Amino acid sequence: MQDLFLKKLQMLYIRFKKIEQIFRHITILSNNSVMSSLSKEYAKLSDIIQYYVEWKKLKKNIKLTKLLLYDADILDLVQDELTVLQEKNMILERKIKQIVLPEDPDDKKSCFIEIRAATGGDEAAIFAGDLFKMYGKYAEYQNWNIKIMSCSIGEKGGFKEIILKITGLGVCGRLKFESGGHRVQRVPQTESQGRIHTSTCTVAVMPEVLACEDTIIKSSDLKIDTFRSSGAGGQHVNTTDSAIRITHIPTGTVVECQDERSQHKNKSKALSILSARIHAQEIKKKKIKDSFIRKNLLGTGDRSDRNRTYNFPKNRVTDHRINLTIYCLQDILNGNLDMLIEPILQEYYSDLLLYCR
Repeated sequence: MQDLFLKKLQMLYIRFKKIEQIFRHITILSNNSVMSSLSKEYAKLSDIIQYYVEWKKLKKNIKLTKLLLYDADILDLVQDELTVLQEKNMILERKIKQIVLPEDPDDKKSCFIEIRAATGGDEAAIFAGDLFKMYGKYAEYQNWNIKIMSCSIGEKGGFKEIILKITGLGVCGRLKFESGGHRVQRVPQTESQGRIHTSTCTVAVMPEVLACEDTIIKSSDLKIDTFRSSGAGGQHVNTTDSAIRITHIPTGTVVECQDERSQHKNKSKALSILSARIHAQEIKKKKIKDSFIRKNLLGTGDRSDRNRTYNFPKNRVTDHRINLTIYCLQDILNGNLDMLIEPILQEYYSDLLLYCR
């Protein structure tokens, strides 16, 4: 653990002990407002201090265990024990960092994921379909709920655009680093001469805007149009003006929804997506101003971003933001995303720690 972070933990430990001493004074206990404030602070510090004390004991055990490495008779046992202790230490340090570091209120929320085919035509749309399946399988592993909010199907498979809503605790915190450009290198299904093509999709992760939060959209700023749904056919298609197009005039943001038969349901979906998009734009502006994160790990969802490359011939996935390369592409496409998410989270926390005061 870094020296700067250790100093912060020691300061929190001293403060925790000081509050314990204050609680012993009857005069303080009789002051309800002071007591309430200190109780909240004490409760907030309790988990941190519990982990910190446990971590110090663990570090001491690791130090004592290392001294036994010089005993050849029990070397194998000591090495096994040391491996277990170091794994516990790594997990404990991660928990402490997550508790102490500044909390992003959006991390606990559900989110929308917008996947768009960018460069590459039909192959980009097919790859957008692959990304949709990848996030869907990851959501299943995490026991999250997934719902398609809107989609435009590609002519030869996949999607020109698809918007998902993934619901669950902490969804946005796990997936927020997926925003940005995703590049695929492979021989497309549409390629007759066996040449490798490069195509791209963009992914934008947008936190859900909760009803209890301040309304960021005024009805006077909205232009709402209705039109007839387009689709594969059926008795409910092209018979009523159930599709909705909402334009947010100040930002020029446009959202269309036509998947529901009810105009009211399409409007509700469109408004929720619009709120999330505008909120995401505010996050982007704030992120540009924030100088405490060295690396631009949070992608914008723009085409210019190049977060990740999926190379099929070499079974390789590379995250360019942290120079991470993994040779198990199919596992990742099958939803085993934690092998990419965990390293970037660690990088993110490390960057925060450097500037944490």
